[in-house]
Amino acid sequence: MAEITTSIIMDLRARTNAGMMDCKRALTETNGDMEEAIKLLRMKGQAIQVKRASKEANQGLVEVGVSADGRTVALVEVNCETDFVAKTDNFKKFVRLVADTVLNGTEDVAGTLKDKISELVSSTGENLKIGRTARFTLGEAGAIESYIHMGGKVGVIVEVGCGKAETTGHAAFTTLVHDVALQIAAAAPRWLQAGDVTPETVESEKALYRQQMEGENKPANVIEKIIEGKIRKFFGEVCLIDQPFVKEPKQTVKQIVEAAGKAAGDTIVIRRFARFQIGSV
Repeated sequence: MAEITTSIIMDLRARTNAGMMDCKRALTETNGDMEEAIKLLRMKGQAIQVKRASKEANQGLVEVGVSADGRTVALVEVNCETDFVAKTDNFKKFVRLVADTVLNGTEDVAGTLKDKISELVSSTGENLKIGRTARFTLGEAGAIESYIHMGGKVGVIVEVGCGKAETTGHAAFTTLVHDVALQIAAAAPRWLQAGDVTPETVESEKALYRQQMEGENKPANVIEKIIEGKIRKFFGEVCLIDQPFVKEPKQTVKQIVEAAGKAAGDTIVIRRFARFQIGSV
């Protein structure tokens, strides 16, 4: 039996970033063989990941993947425990792999990449998880724009449609698509339009407003009108098309979309979007 010294354990820890006791057990099981111990730690990576799952993974990166023809775009979020790990080349490469995997249409991304996940968990010593994913494929005339902001902390994809294929080459259309992506990144809308807001959310907001006005002795019809005004304001904050346009707050996003359509001689609509921000839902 080879002697398992502290220096050997520290060497294995430096190579793998695994815990001291994990390194000692691996060396003991492999009779001090460093390479075999590394293999064993990687093989047990899933167990290490489970052990660390209680650690909060609220750092990480978002990334996009774009098909060669630009008609399919993927947006992914991958989380780790510290910003230090998020900035490493190995983590960035893994996030890129996740984006490419989602872009290719893989549904069980975590299952497909489980070996890579285990390897990265073992090498970093941190809990790691694949968070939200989105994949848009353009079915009709239009364009899909992507935008990464704040060094990978915020990511956006948005699909904007039009009636005629030639509109996609019009300056008004291309400018609009880019501006809408910037709008989503900056203003963080939760829904596209008021009709997408769940009835439960609307009723919850109304209940909050009623509670705020308790004791004001206003007639019921006046209270309801005030609530209607507050709900419109709420929609203007959380619904993309109702938000003030960040470049010209006197106009709503809906108005700038209509203006772009008029300039291009076509009907332009925002079909859907996804926005991921590290540390928020």
